[in-house]
Amino acid sequence: MSGKASGVALLWLFVATVPVLEGCGRHASAPPMGPAEVGVVTLTAQPVTLQTELPGRTSPYKISDVRPQVNGIIKARLFTEGSNVKAGQVLYQIDPAPYKAAFDQAAAQLASAQANLTTAKLKADRYADLVKINAISRQDADDAQAAYGQAAAAVAQQKAALESARINLDYTQVRAPISGRIGKSTYTQGALVTASQTDALTTVQALDPIYVDIAQSSSELLALRRSIADGAVGAAPSNVATVSLKLEDGSTYPLPGRLEFADVTVDPSTGAVSLRAVFPNPKGVLLPGMYVRAVVDQGVAKSAILAPQQGVTHDQKGNPTAYVVGADGKAELRELKTGRAIDDKWLVTDGLRAGDKLIVEGLLKVQPGVPVHAEPAGAPSPGPTGPATQQ
Repeated sequence: MSGKASGVALLWLFVATVPVLEGCGRHASAPPMGPAEVGVVTLTAQPVTLQTELPGRTSPYKISDVRPQVNGIIKARLFTEGSNVKAGQVLYQIDPAPYKAAFDQAAAQLASAQANLTTAKLKADRYADLVKINAISRQDADDAQAAYGQAAAAVAQQKAALESARINLDYTQVRAPISGRIGKSTYTQGALVTASQTDALTTVQALDPIYVDIAQSSSELLALRRSIADGAVGAAPSNVATVSLKLEDGSTYPLPGRLEFADVTVDPSTGAVSLRAVFPNPKGVLLPGMYVRAVVDQGVAKSAILAPQQGVTHDQKGNPTAYVVGADGKAELRELKTGRAIDDKWLVTDGLRAGDKLIVEGLLKVQPGVPVHAEPAGAPSPGPTGPATQQ
């Protein structure tokens, strides 16, 4: 066959093949897409306790620096550092010898004054009888009565001196002013101490119960009080707000505490208000100075809308948005206002209401105004209806 004839044959073959290919293309086109399959959660209004997690530090319920009240040499230390002590327990023994001598001297002077008082009383009584019969002058009787009064005053003075000497002798035993955990001793046996010195001998801290000092932003506190005043948030369930603790290692402290005190001033350097909670600490787990996270119950949202976090996205400006299924079965985009996170949900203050069907599954297939087929979130997707085809 010549080359010209071969070209004509190929041209006719191409023309005949084009309709066949067009027909095959028409048969291969995909059928139109149906509504997007999405999973939804129907929102309900419910009361929710509002909790705030705040940083805090522990501090002792009571603390007392132990200082001597008399001068002297420490003869003995009578406690174990780091142990628990009781109020009144002897911690140190200061050399009592000079104070015992002063006490004995005061006791002897009191005995002498009491003897003089007896003599003066007898003389005053006798002179009182003699002056009645003019056996002595009125002046002598008056002098005897005055001497008796002076002797009585001397006895009172010596009693006070004896009591002072007894107190100083007792002060040679330095006692624990409060019950609690005692720290290290800064003075040892043989050290000279002075009354009311600047340096403490040791420190006793009461740790059961124990304080937790918390700082809360004044703006958050104002917003909470405004919500309570508006009626959107009710007061805490009880008159005493409960507090729970998260420790430094992430564990939860097993015993609940109570909020006891809120300061009336704002710290100008931090803009925070100080709160104080009290926790039982029977096993001594909480030590002064520990960093903790306090979870405080501060109110109850009466009709709160909680939206699962996987159903809330953000637009290009960072504003929270969500898709709901409209009454016409189409996806509807809502702009939200959210508050705090509660577990795995957002507290929504505007944009959603009870009864809305929030789309939480299949969001990648959703556009505003697109029809959707909604099923409860978590429901198993339908499988194939016909028999499996063996390849």
